[in-house]
Amino acid sequence: MRRFIAIVLIMLGFCTVSAQEFRCVVSVNYQKLMNTTQAYDSGGDKKIFESMKQAIEDFVNGRRWTNIELEQQELIDCSISLILNSRSTATDFTGQLTIQMRRPVFNSTYTTGLFNYMEQGNFTFSFNESQPLEFDPNNFYGNLSATLGFYCYIMLGIYFDSYAPNGGAPFFGLAEQVVQSAEGSSYAGWRGEGAKSRYWFMENHTNDAYAPLHEAYYNYHRMGLDMMTKDQPMARQAIITALRNLLQVHKTRTNLLSVNQFIDVKMQEIASIFRPAPAQEQKQVFDLIKEISPINAVKIKEFEKK
Repeated sequence: MRRFIAIVLIMLGFCTVSAQEFRCVVSVNYQKLMNTTQAYDSGGDKKIFESMKQAIEDFVNGRRWTNIELEQQELIDCSISLILNSRSTATDFTGQLTIQMRRPVFNSTYTTGLFNYMEQGNFTFSFNESQPLEFDPNNFYGNLSATLGFYCYIMLGIYFDSYAPNGGAPFFGLAEQVVQSAEGSSYAGWRGEGAKSRYWFMENHTNDAYAPLHEAYYNYHRMGLDMMTKDQPMARQAIITALRNLLQVHKTRTNLLSVNQFIDVKMQEIASIFRPAPAQEQKQVFDLIKEISPINAVKIKEFEKK
């Protein structure tokens, strides 16, 4: 894992080689379709859903996203869940897309959530068993491959931000390229419509005004969680610093999508880390959370009176 500390030296590559970066588990749930005439449920047709699952797994796990050589134990654990809601033709679908990612913590068997996001609204896409999922960040081949590629870059960006200062910058830049190539399509999510579109996830991570967001990923994970087995007081202070980073961003723009996502993923973990901490630290955490995300402050309300 030490190689991640040198992430600033990474040059991106897209050649096809044997080693990849993700260990992604994919699920495709089509039960809603089987209860309607939209299922096209002749016996042989159900295989399209298994083909869809396999195609997504191959796309994420089989593609070379960087030129970083990862060992098997270093692969990035993530999951993609697609619940199909409707099918308008044999190849056109809408559904609900959820993406999750976890990261190992140094010198422990613990893994921490990095990304847990359900897309707002219906995800519309086409899938044809006989056609491969083509992808290039600078060209739009279809909404399924573009969306998957976009989230892979977002996950890579967050993952490497957590290991080195601004380590994810190249990947957030590639996510921006995907948005730029997809925004001319007829599909929703690429042009900033709605508060939770893909556009805003990209914008939050590429806008210099929100630079402390990247510091928060690093301080919370590399200087915080990774140091818990070495020096817990120091590690907790790093996590408090990460919360202050988030507060900086919050003061620049309230209700920012990526700040909310960070807090939502980490809230239970933060409560667990600071429950045995000194009262002064608990109060600091409570005050920060209350200002950043009042709705989450109730989850550590017992800290308020400390």
